[in-house]
Amino acid sequence: MAFTYTTVPGFFIQDNATTAEAVPPRFGLIDDSDNRWDTLCAEIDRLNCEAEEGTSYKVVIFGRHGQGFHNVAESKYGTQAWDDYWSKLNGDGELVWGPDAKLTPLGENQARVVNRAWKTELAFNIPLPRRRYCSPMTRALSTYILTFEDIPLECRPLVLENCREVYGVHTCDKRRSRTYISTTFPQFDIEEGFTEEDQLWTPDERETDEHVALRAKAVLDVIFENDGETFISVTGHSGIINGFNAAVGRPSFSLQTGGVLPMIIKAVKN
Repeated sequence: MAFTYTTVPGFFIQDNATTAEAVPPRFGLIDDSDNRWDTLCAEIDRLNCEAEEGTSYKVVIFGRHGQGFHNVAESKYGTQAWDDYWSKLNGDGELVWGPDAKLTPLGENQARVVNRAWKTELAFNIPLPRRRYCSPMTRALSTYILTFEDIPLECRPLVLENCREVYGVHTCDKRRSRTYISTTFPQFDIEEGFTEEDQLWTPDERETDEHVALRAKAVLDVIFENDGETFISVTGHSGIINGFNAAVGRPSFSLQTGGVLPMIIKAVKN
């Protein structure tokens, strides 16, 4: 079933911006009253109750992984040299970033900052995401675990292939095997049909922005077709998060490592 996606602006500081601090107070919610999350929930409920048939609204909180060793390498060599040469290697003798770059200690701490933000907002009744989706890349899985550490959540998070970063050429974006993911991260369920080895990554062709946006739309289709929950989280990467921006008609957003980008997304069945 096909959907058209847009966003409902006016609730978060990120709605009309192209960048913001990684984890702004209240995750960017403009309302700073003590009952801010109850007010937001009531508004989402109103939108869904008054929506025409085939239209629905969800709050999706996108999280970018914390700093990975590939991010350090790109900063070390500069983006041009990174894209032209270093990204195609697994490391430089000092740093290792491929395949499937891991978090740095700073990246782990960035995820803990998000964890503290969740715990702060729980005191103001922020709704916990009832459905949580994650990229299969190690840096995203590790970020998810640290983000929601010691927070009581129903249902297990689900790994989706389509939540991964832009793939091809860069070794940091070549994922590990299904067996590695299931044994290293047993907290996660893995979607049906997920292949044992990475069948998407190739050393000589980088995925296009247009295809990334199609993948992001496919994730939204899964969420809006099959998921009855209103509050959703997606843990991923800058490239796929900008794919989501494109899929809902928003401009590109420069989200820092460990950053959070909430959206109220409207879906209309075509």
